[in-house]
Amino acid sequence: MNTPPAYQPIEHYENFPVASVLCPPQLRAPIAAIYHFARTADDIADEGDAPAQQRLDDLAAYHADLQTLAAGQPHSGRWPQVFDPLRTMLQAFHLPVPLLADLLDAFTQDVRKTRDQTSYADQTELLDYCRRSANPVGRLLLHLYGVQDEAALRQSDAICTALQLINFWQDLSRDIPRGRHYLPDADCQAFGVTRAELHALQQTPNATQLIAAQATMARAMMQKGAELVHHLPGRAGWELRLVVQGGLRILDKIEALHYATLQTRPTLKPWDGAVMLWRAIWM
Repeated sequence: MNTPPAYQPIEHYENFPVASVLCPPQLRAPIAAIYHFARTADDIADEGDAPAQQRLDDLAAYHADLQTLAAGQPHSGRWPQVFDPLRTMLQAFHLPVPLLADLLDAFTQDVRKTRDQTSYADQTELLDYCRRSANPVGRLLLHLYGVQDEAALRQSDAICTALQLINFWQDLSRDIPRGRHYLPDADCQAFGVTRAELHALQQTPNATQLIAAQATMARAMMQKGAELVHHLPGRAGWELRLVVQGGLRILDKIEALHYATLQTRPTLKPWDGAVMLWRAIWM
């Protein structure tokens, strides 16, 4: 699962880009409408002190408003700042509503897993979560840019899933105390890491190897999708170059910490922007 500019991770809703100066002006409104839809849903799921059931009820009402809007009917009026502009963008750009619904499904899953203190059984289950929590973002953007071929969609999915995973491994020291467990059970068992050790944020040698393996997988996935930067038109391709390099740079930071992200959260500094830009030029 945290502003402009587009394609860059932001603090509160890391997986969503918002229109920047590099974004074509005609696409800034739909991108902003989609962002505010996702951001508000994320706030419902994650902000404040509401109990889990209230969050689930509100997400269900939010989903109902989306479906009502998609059917051409008036929404409930509860979130006019979201659904009024979204109605216009749905009509003008024929946005794929199932992709928006997938985001809500992922937020709902997060609330339930946090409530129940459950984790992901294996990589298959975790990647299915990423399919709904991250991949819709890239597919919505490709829809706006008029890119629909299967190869591009697969590359977009690889980039978005990689960004989601990188965010997980960057934020272990924050997420685990909040009851969010993204390291799959099967992988923990394979590396001899117990849930008790993770709850205590113990950076054991086994935990370090586990996180290193997860980071390596995320890097490979990002590199698998990186070819997409050469297939997006104009400025969109340049924005995506920075997205890819931003994710890879976070992985560099994780590696520089010797994968000790149970205790330290890596962050990008201003000078990292220059490194990312230089690497983006040479992609």
